[in-house]
Amino acid sequence: MTPVVPRELPGIENGVSTTRVVAGAGADAGSQRRWHLLDTAPLLEREGITPVGTIVAVHGNPTWSYLWRGLVAASLERARAGGPAWRIVAVDQLEMGYSERTTLTRGLPQRIDDLGALIDDLDITGTLVTLGHDWGGPISLGWAVRHRDRVDAVAVLNTAVHHPAGMPLPTALRVAGARSLLATTTVKTTAFLDTTLALADPPLAPEVRAAYRAPYASSELRRGIGAFVADIPATPEHPSTPALDELAGGLVDLTVPALLLRGPRDPVFGEHHLDDLAHRLPRADVHRFEGAGHMLAEERPYADLVLDWLDDKGLSSGDADGAADARDTGERRIPTQQRDEDDDARPFVPIWQRLSDRRDDDDTAVVDLTRDVGGEPLDVSWRELAQRVDHLAAGFAAFGIRRGDRVSLLVQPGPTLTAVLYACLRIGAVVVVADRGLGVRGLSRAVRGTEPAFVIGERAGLAAARALGWPGRRISAPNLPAPAARALGVEASLAEIAASGSRGGVPAPPSADDEAAILFTSGSTGPAKGVVYTHAQLAALRDTLGSHFDVTPDVGLVTGFAPFALLGPALGTRSATPRMDVSAPRTLTATAVAEAVRASRARIVFLSPAAVANVCATAAALTPDDRAALAQVRTFLSTGAPVSIDLLRQAHELMPEAEAHTPYGMTECLLVTDITLDELERTQSAPDAGVCVGTPIGAGTVRISALDAVGRATGDLSDAPRITGEIVVSAPHLKRGYHRLWATDREAVRGTASHPGRWHRTGDVGHLDADGRLWVEGRLPHVVVTSDGPVTPVGPEQQIERVEGVRRAAVVGVGPRGRQVCVAVVETTPGARRPDLAPSALAERIRAASDTAIAAALVVPALPTDIRHNSKIDRSRLAAWAERVLAGEKPSAP
Repeated sequence: MTPVVPRELPGIENGVSTTRVVAGAGADAGSQRRWHLLDTAPLLEREGITPVGTIVAVHGNPTWSYLWRGLVAASLERARAGGPAWRIVAVDQLEMGYSERTTLTRGLPQRIDDLGALIDDLDITGTLVTLGHDWGGPISLGWAVRHRDRVDAVAVLNTAVHHPAGMPLPTALRVAGARSLLATTTVKTTAFLDTTLALADPPLAPEVRAAYRAPYASSELRRGIGAFVADIPATPEHPSTPALDELAGGLVDLTVPALLLRGPRDPVFGEHHLDDLAHRLPRADVHRFEGAGHMLAEERPYADLVLDWLDDKGLSSGDADGAADARDTGERRIPTQQRDEDDDARPFVPIWQRLSDRRDDDDTAVVDLTRDVGGEPLDVSWRELAQRVDHLAAGFAAFGIRRGDRVSLLVQPGPTLTAVLYACLRIGAVVVVADRGLGVRGLSRAVRGTEPAFVIGERAGLAAARALGWPGRRISAPNLPAPAARALGVEASLAEIAASGSRGGVPAPPSADDEAAILFTSGSTGPAKGVVYTHAQLAALRDTLGSHFDVTPDVGLVTGFAPFALLGPALGTRSATPRMDVSAPRTLTATAVAEAVRASRARIVFLSPAAVANVCATAAALTPDDRAALAQVRTFLSTGAPVSIDLLRQAHELMPEAEAHTPYGMTECLLVTDITLDELERTQSAPDAGVCVGTPIGAGTVRISALDAVGRATGDLSDAPRITGEIVVSAPHLKRGYHRLWATDREAVRGTASHPGRWHRTGDVGHLDADGRLWVEGRLPHVVVTSDGPVTPVGPEQQIERVEGVRRAAVVGVGPRGRQVCVAVVETTPGARRPDLAPSALAERIRAASDTAIAAALVVPALPTDIRHNSKIDRSRLAAWAERVLAGEKPSAP
């Protein structure tokens, strides 16, 4: 039985849908089977376009080749535009889609045989790439493992080749696969089909949903859906288990380039399935589309990513030798990150070395003002800290933490986190740091996305891990009562780990190029991204910070900024954590800073902008002794977000002997440029728009990629003055890349290959002045593209903030890109009681103050900002809100 193929399929060009009769294979030998395909070869031939290779795309259950229509369209568009032309062959597996229905039960081994018979019949020559989704992943990879000499690259979307023993199948599959429900949910009704299609977010258009359902209109046509579910090898005794095990084991020897794509919101395939695939294909490129799910091909632009990836692998040239080279090595033709030319020449001193050098020193290493011991702040000596690190390192190794294992740290900054962090780094574990400022959902996404093997946390963090189902074996920071430990799944406490480590040895240290940490961005400009640092890059950050700010053993640091709260031991100087919640900078007071300075004899104070704001706001509570302590500070730093000159002036009044610095950086490169308050004062009369953030620190380099007329950063890297564009940076301490974000890594280094060193496109926009100083003018996604060209927001915002009655301003774009108009959204003094159009008098003053045409002005009680910094305005959110309000929607909080 073969369903009738419609003459037209929505979203697919005429001439692509075809059928083919192929001789059966395996248990189906001797038969002739009718396959339905989407094949672009006839169109390419008709248009005189020679393909560079063939992509064989295999769907899963219960979809069909229609899943790959986006790839078909994208490949044809590129081919017709003169780009590489890939032949796309998207198959309907037998029993599925519009292919033939038979009486044969097709398990995994048979389906791999079926695919092989089709590929042989197509007589494909040249470069061949397999692509699979869902159950099509094991089938396409199974063929590739059997034919290593014929396949040149493999790619999969949301799939798995191994399910851990003892772990239950996902609920949806357990329900559908239950013997009593299998026929009802998969064959007799459309329940399984409908449930799968409903996973797409946003929901499928009615015509797309109808197209997916069309070949499964009767129970007879749905038998293949039920057979696929029944073929899931949930037990060792299942007939398909040996084939799946053979496939999983064979992937280790598959050396061709591999691409693993995943939508994390998948109730079928979990993060552990991706982790397993990544371990079996260690050279694979991985990209996670945050927010997408099982129906990834319907939710995100995967097709362009796949085609870009093939370009980068050198497989789109039609060069058989190049394809063979890629097949033999699996290496990138164009690396996503270059190495610094002097990476190998630079001596590597591990991040923990200065702590080790002071291991016999009884002077203070760390002071924790958040914990009292006998009425005094907790004081930990260098000797005690070094010993604790050694014991924890040995204990972690005995517990099973190995080099390369990811360890999620859910511990507040202080001596405990410091010891745990350095112990993990010492044995080569990769620490995962995501602070509570991400919120529960953001933090959960971050932890799940890294699939940590271990979680070390305080009680609250472990409770969250348990409630939210985070992976990893649990270690508690405090000693917990046995019932609480059992309830939280805790296997050991840090005290127990250290006790066991006191009797053991510390393993060999990691190398400079080993991964050391995954630090998550704030999420203020999109989903938080995991930034990967190697040991060499962390060491370079320590050296840059120490050299630029002249940090010596006797200087001492007070750190109220989470990313730098742990660097004191690395710098070989004492450090203090003031009384505050480091993940909520607004909780820091002036009194707490003075207390920390006094307790640690610190001469350097490092605070986030939000913390500085609250410190200045609470200065009235300072005593004469507090002010005397602050007068001993010699260097004051604030970084992480723009800091106004007025705020720096106020901070300088509290620390009158300190040189005030406001370095510019980001999680990907924590120190890029620096400027002092004195230098900032001298820039006030400059004509430049934006915030001056100074000149590069150390060996760092800053270049600008100019914006084109539609607001894209397309210019070559330049150090010419007065050119506005994306800020692109290079430094020894620049991150290695992002965790499992191949496309994001690719974009971050776009257009930098011809420039020596490692580079990063920051997503910030700005310009260099004639003195080489960098001026930041906003974020690239916030550039307003008007009919007269792009407008960066910070310049007009600064002009508007000089208007009487305006406390803070944001300029956003409303309307279609290329014809946007600028809208000002402001906080006022006194504050507005509710969001609304600005009073006409205020609106006129705003328009008069701005050199940029302002189409409308709105007032709000408070502009939306990120949690970590409490200062980065969410202009994208504001723009969408302003568009709705100006379209007539009743104003509500943005």
